[in-house]
Amino acid sequence: MNDDLRLYLRLLSYVKPYWPRFLLAALAMLAVSGLTALLAFLVKPVLDDIFVAKNLDMLYKLPFLIVLIYFVQGTCSFLHYYQMNYIGQTTVTRLRDELFSHLQRQSLAFFDHQATGVLMSRILYDVLQLQESVSRVVTSFLKDSFTILGLITVIFYREWRLALLAMVVVPLAAMAVVYFGRRLRRLSLQSQQAIARLNALLQENFTGQRIVKAFAQEDFENARFHQANCHYLRLRLKQTIARGLSSPVMEFLGALGMAAIILYGGYNVIQGNSTPGTFFSFLAALLMLYAPIKGLSQGHNAIQEGLAAAQRVFHLLDLPPAIVDPPGAPPLPPFQHDIRYHNVSFAYDDRPVLTNIDLHVRRGEMLALVGPSGAGKTTLLTLLPRFYNVTQGIILIDGWDIREVNLKSLRQQIGVVTQQTILFNDTVRFNVAYGRLTASEEEILAALKAAYAYDFVMALPQGLDTLIGEQGVRLSGGERQRLAIARALLKDPPILILDEATSSLDSEAEREVQQALDHLIMGRTTLVIAHRLSTVRHADRIAVLEGGRLVEMGTHSQLLAQGGSYKKLYDLQFAQADAQTTPKPPKPGS
Repeated sequence: MNDDLRLYLRLLSYVKPYWPRFLLAALAMLAVSGLTALLAFLVKPVLDDIFVAKNLDMLYKLPFLIVLIYFVQGTCSFLHYYQMNYIGQTTVTRLRDELFSHLQRQSLAFFDHQATGVLMSRILYDVLQLQESVSRVVTSFLKDSFTILGLITVIFYREWRLALLAMVVVPLAAMAVVYFGRRLRRLSLQSQQAIARLNALLQENFTGQRIVKAFAQEDFENARFHQANCHYLRLRLKQTIARGLSSPVMEFLGALGMAAIILYGGYNVIQGNSTPGTFFSFLAALLMLYAPIKGLSQGHNAIQEGLAAAQRVFHLLDLPPAIVDPPGAPPLPPFQHDIRYHNVSFAYDDRPVLTNIDLHVRRGEMLALVGPSGAGKTTLLTLLPRFYNVTQGIILIDGWDIREVNLKSLRQQIGVVTQQTILFNDTVRFNVAYGRLTASEEEILAALKAAYAYDFVMALPQGLDTLIGEQGVRLSGGERQRLAIARALLKDPPILILDEATSSLDSEAEREVQQALDHLIMGRTTLVIAHRLSTVRHADRIAVLEGGRLVEMGTHSQLLAQGGSYKKLYDLQFAQADAQTTPKPPKPGS
């Protein structure tokens, strides 16, 4: 099967649930097409019986019949237009939902390799392009095809010789349709890529406004966007030219056929070989043919543009999620005993990050991970909730391989608080309740109190219902972090991951957040990453990573006594702290 046909049939498979509406629309289309052909057929009796034969009986009947035909035709036309647009719009809505849901199942590795703006363009712009193919094009194709069939029947019935003469231009018209369709498809694919690039630039610029302004790069950003915008403009103008030339070319080819028909048909009427009614009935049918043939041409162009969008949309839909539940995966039982990393290795795109890690964390224990930047600390913890799958080895929770249990049940037992606080452009209530959407207001307030966030939230203009802006921009860093902690407290997970949760805060904010973290950690199994060794010295055990390998393990005092990597990190940090607090000697002569 042709790839284009397979692609379009797949697109049309989304219409299947609406077949009763489609059948009703098809019947309405048949009625419209039949009545259009009937109007062309009635030209002969109007001319020959009324104007030539002067038949009064036909004069009284035909006008009423024509009005009735137009009324029924208009009603049926509206019926099929509404039904097909209903099908098209609901189908596209369903496809957009399916695409979004599919993306939700993708792993973090997928999003690491995709620009946010490009994905947004696929869901919004590309899927919208498909609506033309599903609704307008299907409507046009069926209605115009039926109309052409009816009108061709009329012209062959009236004058088959003239009909054959008219058919001479059909191969030329078909070649023009194919040429413009292919060009529009290629340009449409390029345009979709260009609009995705624009979306990506916009998303990066709006979310990075602080950096843009801090480095005074507004002019550079303007130039970068202008360049991408002009590229999109050029592609759209090329599409406009291709679409604009399509109709004039078809009209010119039609004019060639029409000139030959008028010459030949008029000669036959003058010679008495045909009646004026027959000729004008044929001519009316031929003129009526122009609109549906033009519609088919435009529909073919829209199909090609829709197929370009379908390629991009179905490419995403066909990407299998890297992290899925195995068939019949059981839920992970409530956490009771321990977490084990056994011989765990991991690589990003064949670049080794972790090598042969063995860890054992008992229930209720606080394990701290320290080491230089790039040692693999964050990666090690992201493997636990299966944001990524291990490349080698196994991670066990109470003896269960985390790859063999239901993914949702695994993540429900793990809370995450990171340095980069992710908040939604919504209310305080929504952001805290995101930890447990069924939570009552009393539970939300209790979580805020435990996170030392209650006082500042109540001081906000609308309290819990205050909008905090994108990424919580209307709050301070410490306030944002305490909301994230409240969210984790409300979820109440038995296992907690803290990834440098206080490293970006000043001393006062860190002290407030640390109090909230102390509440959060209480009674939980906690894995914590911290660059500031002073924040993890009271951990039950400390694991030291270097170059993706576990090089030391022990308590703070044990590791200091060993005099290894931890001791070096500790001495380096406190030497830097001393250097920052020691006053500089005065300059000579001061």
